[in-house]
Amino acid sequence: MDTTQSATSAPVFNKASMPGVFGTKIPATIAFGIGVLLFLLPLSELKCAGQKIASKTGITYAMGKEWKTVSSGMFGSDTKKDQSSDFSKEKKGNTQILAIAAIGLGVLGLLLCLGANKSSLSAGLVSGVLAAGASIALMIDQKSNFATALKLDALDKGGDASEGFDKIGNTLNNAKLELGFTMWFYLAVAAFLAAAFFCYKRMQAGKNNL
Repeated sequence: MDTTQSATSAPVFNKASMPGVFGTKIPATIAFGIGVLLFLLPLSELKCAGQKIASKTGITYAMGKEWKTVSSGMFGSDTKKDQSSDFSKEKKGNTQILAIAAIGLGVLGLLLCLGANKSSLSAGLVSGVLAAGASIALMIDQKSNFATALKLDALDKGGDASEGFDKIGNTLNNAKLELGFTMWFYLAVAAFLAAAFFCYKRMQAGKNNL
């Protein structure tokens, strides 16, 4: 009497076919979201004698608004008037356009990451790179505008236009005014670049699954 044993095979899961974390929309979406949200925080600040006196958020840049004075600190109310005078000399340049571009590209990249086809992921990758590029261009343009404003201030007060940052005199009670970009700015740039990288990794991980 022949007995035939039927072998019941358990379902086999192929790990290679599983997308993994890089094959999902989560990393890129989160990175784009972080990059956009960081534009709500102060991206740049003005300091006098090491004390922060004013700042600008990414939204402030995008709306074309003036610097927001933090405090007059130890320099008093007269210094606050000098600050307003100095800030008014600063030309807007392309900072507003670049801020809008960075935020817009970040939001666009986030929306593209919700898609699952190769074209949307490629566009998301490009959006991340361009958003980071627009942010860096904003920083360069802002520094150029600020240097020009200091030179104009030097000329108004009998200085030499070539003095620029180094030897500017009679500004804010003879204290040097400095422009700096915060850690939030650099984190925003890093987040956009990370989002582009995650889009690339998702494309690589999903070649056989899209």
